Amino acid sequence: MELSEYKFITGNHRGKEVIWIHFNYSLELKNQLRKRFSSVRYSATQKRWYLSDLPAIRNQLNIKEKTIGHKLVLKIHPINREAFVSFQDQLHLKAYSVHTQRMYLSEFAELLVLLGSYFVQDLDAKRLKDYFLYCVKTLKHKERKMNGKINAIKFYFEQVLHRPKMFFDIPRPKQPSTLPKLLSKKEVKSIIDFTSNFKHKIAIKLCYGMGLRVSEVVNIKLIDVDSSRMLVHIVGAKGKKDRYVPLPDSILNELRTYYSAYKPKEYLLEGRYGGMYSKSSLQAIFKNAMEKSGIKKKIGIHGLRHSYATHLLESGADLRFIQELLGHYSVKTTQIYTKVSHRNLSNIKSPLDSL
Repeated sequence: MELSEYKFITGNHRGKEVIWIHFNYSLELKNQLRKRFSSVRYSATQKRWYLSDLPAIRNQLNIKEKTIGHKLVLKIHPINREAFVSFQDQLHLKAYSVHTQRMYLSEFAELLVLLGSYFVQDLDAKRLKDYFLYCVKTLKHKERKMNGKINAIKFYFEQVLHRPKMFFDIPRPKQPSTLPKLLSKKEVKSIIDFTSNFKHKIAIKLCYGMGLRVSEVVNIKLIDVDSSRMLVHIVGAKGKKDRYVPLPDSILNELRTYYSAYKPKEYLLEGRYGGMYSKSSLQAIFKNAMEKSGIKKKIGIHGLRHSYATHLLESGADLRFIQELLGHYSVKTTQIYTKVSHRNLSNIKSPLDSL
């Protein structure tokens, strides 16, 4: 398929971002297109072919990646668009992660959209406090959302406008102390057994078997897997920290079979058109396996990481060792698993039993 025979234009179709495909119609060009992209669709109303606007497809078509926040800026009044761009540029210069950039830009954009034609630089501490109260009382934002919002807006006033004392009198909501949700070993095994697709099963095993975040699993490249040392290099994880985790012995032969069957080129788990596998797809796979296995717990795929840590602790692993495996900055973060470990709880006897 020669790309020069086709013209690609980004747009929207039925509320979704798509890539429209234009070409001088011929049966040969149509068949080449359908052979190369099995997910290509034809719009009867628009009378043209299109693909979903996904990063992997953009890469295949040599289309420049979408910039973070490209849609948000259109919702902002022109008077505050320069502030949004300056905010975005500073995030790039500070080399914040893509996830943090998306979250900060979204939170800052919410404020700018609400301000309308009011200049954001004219806000003082009192008006900001009123805005945060509005978010809590009217919009019913929870503690985690509010902390993210405060962090984002604080970044603008302190890192872009260089007003370090703006947030001196603005309190932060106290975060609730919650325990991690986890699964038993039997439940984990059931989830794996009910994942019928071989590639999906490998993904679930990697999540649990190495205690990885979803973002870390999809980010594993072929060069990161060292089968001779039975280690996997986790690159640029949370906090931009690298670490090594042990590759489970039980999965090595399956990985070799998987590689022969799927032939990934760069990433260990790749999408239909190459490139990094989507996190949302992995989350959907886990949810589907949970439903099939009949497990009623309200828990997401991150629960596999919590389960890994807790099961390691119950098997006698040292807490400091678990901290290194999980990539926690402080052992205090890892200590939360002592509160849910069966080994620790089973050693506690109620005084009722000694009456």
